[in-house]
Amino acid sequence: MDFVKPDIQYFELSPLFVVFGAAVIGVVVEAFLPRERRHVVQTAIAGVAVVVALVLTVLVGRDLAEVGDGSARGILGAMGSIVVDGPSVYLWGLILVFSLAGVALFAERKVEAGVTVFAGSAAALPGSDYEREVSAKGMAHTEVYPLMMFAVGGMMLFPASGDLLTMFVALEVLSLPLYLLCGLARRRRLLSQEAALKYFLLGAFSSGFFLYGVALVYGYAGSMSLGDINDAVVNGSENRTLLLLGIAMLSVGLLFKVGAAPFQAWTPDVYQGAPTAVTAFMSAATKIAAFGAILRLFYVGFGANRWDWQPMMWIVAILTMLVGAVLAVVQSDVKRMLAYSSVAHTGFLLTGVLGVQASGDLADGQVTSLQAVLFYLTSYGFATVGSFALVSLVRDAGGEATAFDRWTGLGRRSPLVAGVFALFLFSMAGIPLTAGFVGKWAVFTVAMSAGAWPVVLAAIAASIISIYFYVRYVLLMFFTEPEGDPDDYASVTVPSLLTSVTIGVCAVATVVLGIVPGPFLDLAAQVGDFIR
Repeated sequence: MDFVKPDIQYFELSPLFVVFGAAVIGVVVEAFLPRERRHVVQTAIAGVAVVVALVLTVLVGRDLAEVGDGSARGILGAMGSIVVDGPSVYLWGLILVFSLAGVALFAERKVEAGVTVFAGSAAALPGSDYEREVSAKGMAHTEVYPLMMFAVGGMMLFPASGDLLTMFVALEVLSLPLYLLCGLARRRRLLSQEAALKYFLLGAFSSGFFLYGVALVYGYAGSMSLGDINDAVVNGSENRTLLLLGIAMLSVGLLFKVGAAPFQAWTPDVYQGAPTAVTAFMSAATKIAAFGAILRLFYVGFGANRWDWQPMMWIVAILTMLVGAVLAVVQSDVKRMLAYSSVAHTGFLLTGVLGVQASGDLADGQVTSLQAVLFYLTSYGFATVGSFALVSLVRDAGGEATAFDRWTGLGRRSPLVAGVFALFLFSMAGIPLTAGFVGKWAVFTVAMSAGAWPVVLAAIAASIISIYFYVRYVLLMFFTEPEGDPDDYASVTVPSLLTSVTIGVCAVATVVLGIVPGPFLDLAAQVGDFIR
């Protein structure tokens, strides 16, 4: 067999190279730089790398060449294993924007009296003398920055995968660092370690399902390339049992990552136990990457088999929305409430996946399924990152005050913080003049155009239920009178400039996307279709 020289498109893949390169440099810094200097250096490396990758992503997006009839733009890079097209570049941009917010939140030191929210030593036994000694010295894990950069690289590779093997590698690269990051909280160490263990064990099972699905689909199509799989489906290859079982197995792995029911059990525990900065980062970036992979897999690989997988998605979307909305009602912890809210939003996004995927099948001016999902991911990302960033500021003597009753009267003590938090809640509830309203309108519209009206009815019911638990916090903060000792209630810690800017940008984006959504919907439309 002759050796075939690989053809690598260095410019088009440069955002990935920058992110992975920064992760490797971060590991080297951990090995050789003194501990007291690592925090500033690691923050700078991560921040600069994300900004450079974001600029390169914009340049790559501008230079993408048209493919075929002009409805799609892009190239097949790295011998077809990585697809750099309009949707990939848009998702890269989103992931990098929220990764930059993640770097800012990771670097926050003021809320913890000069130290970060991350543990001084993850190996220290909670409550031991060694843990107290490490905390007294103000030590912190600066390894979180290279771990984050590896996760970001995996998230960027995941929706750009051109074959199932690359998709699996990307899934593991983004998941393994997140398992570690979830167990590094400085306070409530046992809760954090429990969250990491649950996430790891359930994630390992879901990865096993995904890999088994890869084997079954390969047995059906004789190839792992999504384009070849689509050709096999179109040509009606024999043994469709392998295909259907493979789709089911692959779906388990992907639906776990987005927290869809019945695979949502990890979400509230992980969101509550992980450091809030990690929760903010992963709640937005992981969902963006996973939904990008879902769209590519089902639209490119299994697009011709739509009538087989669509009924499954109907059931999962309805179940996810109702489970998330109903269970969020009974939560007494703000992070768990936002976690079940995230589950409900996963159902809303799956509603958009059920819409018409190709622009050629719609009348002029109508929104495609891809366009609706991309806009929803944008609006949801800003609201959820801003919400968790604000949660990290509400504290008492024991650290973060996430219990429901601790927020009583917060609007009287800190009206600005409570008002911005209310804005994010209203957006997630889908109140008009917020980004969430436009996002829900978009996904509901595309689902109705595809005839999925039962799913839309369930989505409307879930939205009505969700208004209750969102408004309940607004009533608690602004219209409930505190009783007893004022020290029994939480207050707001003044954040650093980095966290303040993050919250401000998220708030402005939430308002702008709600009032002037046209340019952003047009941007989502201009990315074109997936290329095969």
